[in-house]
Amino acid sequence: MIYNFLTDYLSIIIFLFIALLISAGFILINFISSPSNPDPEKLSAYECGFEAFDDSRMEFDVRFYLVAILFIIFDLEIAFLFPWAITLGTTGIFGFWSMMLFLGVLTIGFIYEWKKGALEWE
Repeated sequence: MIYNFLTDYLSIIIFLFIALLISAGFILINFISSPSNPDPEKLSAYECGFEAFDDSRMEFDVRFYLVAILFIIFDLEIAFLFPWAITLGTTGIFGFWSMMLFLGVLTIGFIYEWKKGALEWE
């Protein structure tokens, strides 16, 4: 029984063992060879605009989240627009109007962002 198991799965076990060994080796080499000298610029607030370790009840600017929603809108548009453009000849009129409906919904989202002032920075 063990012989049948080894003949069937030995190559997979060896592959997993080698993959774990190489992954652990890369992590160890990176930990040993990387410099550890953080400067104030590296420790500053990055994308959110407020310090990460302050009080969680502090007020913050909501425009960051509006820009994030805007990014998701355009990211979704591009993710669906390229495959649609490639298969437009086979999807026909139903595919065309489905995409027009999708783009209409995204346009409404963009207009909402614009009216909320997410594109204007002070």
